[in-house]
Amino acid sequence: MQRNVPHAMARTATGLLMVTALGLASLAHAQTPAQTPAQTSATSAQPQPPTLSQAAPPVDPTFSAYSLAQTCKQKNDNVAQGQCVGAIRGIIHGYQYGVLFLGQRASLPPNETQRVSLCLRNTQVSSIVDEFVTDAAQVNEDSLRHTPAEVAVLGSVHMHHGCN
Repeated sequence: MQRNVPHAMARTATGLLMVTALGLASLAHAQTPAQTPAQTSATSAQPQPPTLSQAAPPVDPTFSAYSLAQTCKQKNDNVAQGQCVGAIRGIIHGYQYGVLFLGQRASLPPNETQRVSLCLRNTQVSSIVDEFVTDAAQVNEDSLRHTPAEVAVLGSVHMHHGCN
């Protein structure tokens, strides 16, 4: 399956933006001081943002964990490998910029930025790709089809390269 690399990268950036925004919003919400009853009643008339308990938006089937894993498995296809490496690098860079942004804009408890950071010093992208493909092979195919590629890649990278 031939995919348009710039289009796939745009979806990666959009997905990363959504993942980062969700992470930033949840951490910012956790950092909000407790409201007084007067403040709570004053803000209850405003529309409330979606909570994590609500159903997640549907996954783009062309950029699910399953489709990215299938692309990354094609070791003999230079186009597929380029798309795989580009997508994984984009996901990781977007996430790292999100953590940097969060660390600069929010007051976090000690070591919180360290806990969500990735330790990738001297780590080759090819090893990250191999780890992701291995991790994805251990997950039910239907689950992979319903998991955003960004979530699967970052989960794999955090499992193997977390700083905590």
